[in-house]
Amino acid sequence: MKISFTINGSAQSVEVDENTPLLWVVRDVLDLKGTKFGCGKAACGACTLHVEGEQIRSCSYPIKMVEGKNVTTIEGLSSGDSLHAVQQAWKEEIVPQCGYCQPGFMMATAAMLDKIPNPTDEDIDKNIQNICRCGTYYRMRKAIHRAAAIKSSSE
Repeated sequence: MKISFTINGSAQSVEVDENTPLLWVVRDVLDLKGTKFGCGKAACGACTLHVEGEQIRSCSYPIKMVEGKNVTTIEGLSSGDSLHAVQQAWKEEIVPQCGYCQPGFMMATAAMLDKIPNPTDEDIDKNIQNICRCGTYYRMRKAIHRAAAIKSSSE
């Protein structure tokens, strides 16, 4: 089936089975490797992307659900040479250890900050449900607060 959508600001059409998970279209068809496979059950969040600005777990999200919609991956979060506030904060706070899950955390954080510009620790706990095997949660929490500050100072 032919599915047409916009990804990172560019129009795309792909010919795949309509039930193929979005993750595999992004990684294997469109060759955008920043989004990671973690569990395949929408539990860990390594595959988090945005569809129409909402965070979704792309490992279990059928491609047919993005027909005519806007999709953003970690590659599309920044604008040109300017890092997104979340990416800048992750860099400043030296968040990653192994780094595997970090694109998903950054995508979840960016979606949350669009809705909750100045999150409390409780907001973070409620809205960021991804899993990090390395346990960098403390550094991520600092980076989330830092990203909120960067974002608010640039608006």
